[in-house]
Amino acid sequence: MKITSVAVLGAGAVGSYVIWGLADREDIKLGVIAEGERKERLSRQGCVINGKVYHPEVWTPEEAENVDFLIVSLKYGALPGALESIRKIVGKDTSVMSLMNGVDSEEIIAEQIGKSHILPAVIKVASHREADGYHFDPETTLGIIFGEYEAPYESERVKAVKELFAGTGIHYRSTEYAIEEVWCKFRLNVCNNLPQAILGAGVGCYRDSEHMKAIQNGLKKELEAIAEAKGIDISKADRMSGRGSAVPPMARYSTLQDLDAGCHTEIDMFSGALMRMGKELGIPTPYNEYTYHMIKALEEKNDGRFAYTGEEEPTWSK
Repeated sequence: MKITSVAVLGAGAVGSYVIWGLADREDIKLGVIAEGERKERLSRQGCVINGKVYHPEVWTPEEAENVDFLIVSLKYGALPGALESIRKIVGKDTSVMSLMNGVDSEEIIAEQIGKSHILPAVIKVASHREADGYHFDPETTLGIIFGEYEAPYESERVKAVKELFAGTGIHYRSTEYAIEEVWCKFRLNVCNNLPQAILGAGVGCYRDSEHMKAIQNGLKKELEAIAEAKGIDISKADRMSGRGSAVPPMARYSTLQDLDAGCHTEIDMFSGALMRMGKELGIPTPYNEYTYHMIKALEEKNDGRFAYTGEEEPTWSK
């Protein structure tokens, strides 16, 4: 098995890392999925990554039909609207790697195309957006971790993806604990992304405040209880993941970056999903419930809901 065509659905931070790595592979066809005005803009302007302009091909879903390898790197809220495009793209021999945050994108996509097409994966890349596009440090990026749901873990498909990424600058490794790795990153996002977003401070707050650490630990305990109830042993991924990447204390992760930009966040994919799973399993999630509603309220604030002028009817305290 050899991968000769790759489509990227979602050219944000994660998609940019993939495009950056594969753009110089002359033995594959690389395309970004887009339609309408966005297709015209990407065809004309390309993608700016680490200060360099890249011009992958731009395909409609119909033009990408039966591509060898589809990488889905959308924001969570965009996934429902993209399912029809995914159905059009995926053919009999297409493998799909979802590099979205959260723990249920593979399940959502599999409901449309079948689980056999899915290669579970997670990406760890600390990127940020500047006026000229996305930036990340290739050397310190941990990269893409992937593997089959079950044995044989060193499948022909896994070997083909390794060959695809080899020598590209993309950091990668395969594992027999792909689902545990997905949950390991999910825990990182829930526990590091969310409390910081409410406080509006850099990640140094977890080191420098016992109160922030207590909130972080409360979220962690709820998540790990749900994972255990689902038969997922995150410690298997912990043993493989190493120390992680060093980040400056002022670093602001994606949820806070979204709020800073006045955008809606992926909180439904984080605490929202944990609340749903907790209800299904009978596991209380008070830390996640509070976090969910606080971040939703911050989104409402960004939307202008609380931009009071002093001319409104008074409210009554009780």
